[in-house]
Amino acid sequence: MAKILVVDDEKLIVKGIRFSLEQDGMEVDCAYDGEEALNLAKQKEYDVVLLDVMLPKLDGFEVCQAIRDFSEMPIIMLTAKGGDMDKILGLEYGADDYITKPFNILEVKARIKAIMRRNSKNAKRGGQPENKMIEAGSLKLDREGRRVFISEKEINLTAKEFDLLELLVCNPNKVYSRESLLTFVWGNKASESGDVRTVDVHVRRLREKIEPSPSDPKYVHTKWGVGYYFRAQ
Repeated sequence: MAKILVVDDEKLIVKGIRFSLEQDGMEVDCAYDGEEALNLAKQKEYDVVLLDVMLPKLDGFEVCQAIRDFSEMPIIMLTAKGGDMDKILGLEYGADDYITKPFNILEVKARIKAIMRRNSKNAKRGGQPENKMIEAGSLKLDREGRRVFISEKEINLTAKEFDLLELLVCNPNKVYSRESLLTFVWGNKASESGDVRTVDVHVRRLREKIEPSPSDPKYVHTKWGVGYYFRAQ
């Protein structure tokens, strides 16, 4: 049973999301402020956290950043309509995805299921011995354990950062457009939204974590005007 944490200070919204997710057989916990959300996230590992930006006590960005200190559980930010800066900041703080308010509950459920489906596929794929460990230069990617090492030092990546790096590493020298990365990593729904900044932010965060010099990347390279590709120099 999937475990979901829904965080919003608007109780009617929480009630509606909870009812709909429970109809699909999911286990749902609810929090109405940032402190309560953080405490719940420390007690239980959730399959997905739905996290509103505007919260009392601690805002969504603070909660997201704090969760990233101890867990890589997937986080979907709920942002205000037209709040482009909220979307970008959410990704910068470690969110995997975002949904703009007002939203359709069917979209929320589709995003949640897409994340769980991809994580399930990754877990099964990791069972193939010939593919579970990939090495490129000083980078080592463990597909089974979903762990990344640079010079034997483990690098903590979010779920989406790992998915993005895994796709690139498994297809070296293949250039992916930002639109195709949205499709492969975030799913068709994200691709239809056309917000390629999501990809740019994740690539920038990924480089900050794995590159000795992010401005002169060793692994994740840019093909100007086209997209991104992986090559270990």
